[in-house]
Amino acid sequence: MADALPDFTSVTLITGCLGSGKTTLLQRLLSEPELSDTAVLINEFGEIGLDHHLLERIDETMVMLQSGCVCCTIRGELSAAIKDLHSRRERGLLPPFRRLVIESTGLADPFPILSTVRSDPVLRHHFCLGNVITTVDAVNGARQLDAQPESVKQVAVADRLVLTKTDLATAEETTRLTKRLRHINPGAQLWLAAENGLDAAALLSTADREAWQPTERDNARDDDHYRHADNIRTLALTIDEPIDWARFGVWLTMLLNRHGEALLRVKGILNVADAVTPVAVHAVQHLVHTPRHLAAWPSADRRSRLVFIARGLDPAVIRQSFRAFSMSRKQNGR
Repeated sequence: MADALPDFTSVTLITGCLGSGKTTLLQRLLSEPELSDTAVLINEFGEIGLDHHLLERIDETMVMLQSGCVCCTIRGELSAAIKDLHSRRERGLLPPFRRLVIESTGLADPFPILSTVRSDPVLRHHFCLGNVITTVDAVNGARQLDAQPESVKQVAVADRLVLTKTDLATAEETTRLTKRLRHINPGAQLWLAAENGLDAAALLSTADREAWQPTERDNARDDDHYRHADNIRTLALTIDEPIDWARFGVWLTMLLNRHGEALLRVKGILNVADAVTPVAVHAVQHLVHTPRHLAAWPSADRRSRLVFIARGLDPAVIRQSFRAFSMSRKQNGR
């Protein structure tokens, strides 16, 4: 007897610059038996689409969006395509797929895609956000990061970074690019596509994201070249006292409302007052994922930790805002 479908179908986004290896990665993942029950949406820019033919798996659970960049049709074609897949699955017209993978055009800003799944009043009751997987070309990645601001954003919001074509790049190029990727997004797992065996289950799993623990590199200060080139800064905050959840929610909402365009990523594990286990928080710009209560603390350290990845925003602004929140809490006797 087949396993029951999950209450929410996980949506994984594969993004990255043009030619960075998204389709090749997707082909490798779909070749693994455990991903046979996966629906796929492919977005291509232009009048003639080819990527879906390259995947060698043409069936009714593969849909190509071809009206242009997915971020431009976010309220229409993408939403309609996901709803159509869900409707046909519910009526037994499609195999019972357990997950959905979206491969975006290399020109796409990831945020509108994530926002559609999280904010659409119908989709959010049936689908949940999985990982953002960003492919980066080891040969051309540095030039693309310099020339295309959206490529920096694609790296910054990633849960997984897959460095492709390392077999064609020099060791020096790979090391330099890896250092830059770590500066932009210190918390994402980094995979080398040409050297590592790509475990589909591990790439798609969100378990480690929920149990994420900040490390020293999350607040590392890289050299001025990267800071000026990408305009990316990270800030790590450690809070000793338990967090008042209601007041924290108001503060984070106000912070994202004012600086959401610049705050590319927020991750944290919180010691919430009166809660036995920690709460994991995760946001991409204005989009806040549903907070999750973890089963247990990952270590003996019970302090709250927050990490911010910002572009064009001085970390001192965030620190000052949190200090004001903390002082307000103390003045109110909390």
